[in-house]
Amino acid sequence: MLRARPGASAAGGVVLLVTVIALAVTATNSAAEVGQWHDPVAAPAPSASAAAPAGARTVSLSATGDIVMGDAPGKLPPNDGRGYFDKIKSLLPADVVMGNLEQPITDETGTGKCPRPAANPSPAVPLPGASPSPKNNCHQFRVPPSYAGHLKDAGFDLLNMANNHGKDYGNAGYTNTQRSLEKFGLRHTGATNQITVVEVDGVKVAVLGFSSYSGNNSLLNLTSAKKVVSQAAAKADIVVVQVHMGAEGGDKSHVRPGTETFLGENRGDPMKFARAVIDAGADLIIGHGPHVVRGLEFYKGRLIAYSLGNFAGGGALSSGDRVGWGGVLTVSLNPDGSFASGRFRSTYFSGSYGIPQPDKAERALKLMKQMTEQDFGANGARVSTDGSIAAPAT
Repeated sequence: MLRARPGASAAGGVVLLVTVIALAVTATNSAAEVGQWHDPVAAPAPSASAAAPAGARTVSLSATGDIVMGDAPGKLPPNDGRGYFDKIKSLLPADVVMGNLEQPITDETGTGKCPRPAANPSPAVPLPGASPSPKNNCHQFRVPPSYAGHLKDAGFDLLNMANNHGKDYGNAGYTNTQRSLEKFGLRHTGATNQITVVEVDGVKVAVLGFSSYSGNNSLLNLTSAKKVVSQAAAKADIVVVQVHMGAEGGDKSHVRPGTETFLGENRGDPMKFARAVIDAGADLIIGHGPHVVRGLEFYKGRLIAYSLGNFAGGGALSSGDRVGWGGVLTVSLNPDGSFASGRFRSTYFSGSYGIPQPDKAERALKLMKQMTEQDFGANGARVSTDGSIAAPAT
């Protein structure tokens, strides 16, 4: 594992994004699960003998929770989505800006996870891994390929695709999403065995995506999860894990030990998973999936954000009460992966198009602070009323 020297904080720096594929982790997780791999701008994997330069500065990372920009063809925002993120662009800047993309960016593929309405009996083919729900209450979302440009305009650098909506339109939709992002110079992570490496002033940051769904790194198989994280730690100075985990709903802000389920699905054991991948070399855990914010915990000096809530609703995600709350988490890490500082700023969305905007009432921050104190006690982060985050007092 590469672990470099601590350095002084500074601003600026050019980000070079590189995507690599780790060696196969398990025989059952094959490239066939995610379709044909396409990365026209990939560069050679960093050498395991490389190290961050002496005196390297801290690296700033910002992250959001779930992003849905609309649902084509009938529910898209005004002006074809241009300016969709303008109200919150000022909250995002960091050396690496990440988000959880909760939908494919693709034209219609002819295949989807939800059966078509009875009035249109030409059925889409339901896919393995589609979220089960009572009374055929199935949800699938997509936006046109041009919407990747709105993410670029907002300032995003890298999108996580490991979640229960990544394959709403099948393997073809998943591959089309990768290509749409790449067209605008955006990187992605989350495919099985995928390690995405971002270089910031000589400091290498590896980002991996996990979920409980086929074609993604599995959060349910801790042996394979630890193996791919260890491989990432051998390639980079800092390892960030994006993970879609936990039960869903407005009443799911608490984190407790044990497995969480939703509509019969195993959504993982968030606490056990987070500890396992930190033991394997992860330095920061970014959680999402419950659609509400959860608390912040430190384990072995590494920050675990169990859920950042909903960030953009696109008229598809509910905006009622706390499920319409989210925010931007910004964390600075030293080149050895240790925590330097952090801050959380609240956002919310409302209305027909779920456009994100700053929340002056800081509702998500207040809930995150409450959950941190109630769920983690002495291991919880110290969350200030201005959103500043510090490690627990020793």
